[in-house]
Amino acid sequence: MADKNELEPEDAQDSKEGEGEIPTLTVRLTRVVRTPASEVYLLWDEDTRLGQVDLHFGTDLIHATLILERELSSEQQADIVDQIDQEVVSSHLPRFGREDFLVTVFQGRELEPFSDGPDEDDFDDDEDY
Repeated sequence: MADKNELEPEDAQDSKEGEGEIPTLTVRLTRVVRTPASEVYLLWDEDTRLGQVDLHFGTDLIHATLILERELSSEQQADIVDQIDQEVVSSHLPRFGREDFLVTVFQGRELEPFSDGPDEDDFDDDEDY
C-alpha cells in the first residue's frame, strides 16, 4: 500500500498538467477591403472576432498593422503573423521577391464605427436594394 506522501507529488503533477498550455487558435481571415496596394482582413477564432490586419503593399516591402482585440501570447501572435504571411502576403509577393514584411502589433478594442454612408434607420425593410 502506498504512503500518502508518495501519492501527493503524482497527484500534484496531474493537477498542474494543462496549466501554462497555450490554447490553439483556429484563425480565419475574412477580407473586407481590397485596393491595388492594400487589403484589410478581420481575424476570427470560430465566432469570436480576434482583431483586424491592414496590409499595405509597396514595391518590395509589405507593412502590416495587426490590431488584436484579445490578449494573446507571443507564440499565438507569431502564429497569426505567419498565417497572414502564408495565406495573403506570399500570394501577393513571395518571400524571395520582397525585402521585408514588417508587422506592428497593437492590442485594442473597437469603440465605435463611423461612416458617412446611410444609417441603418434610413433603410426600409420592405424595399429591395
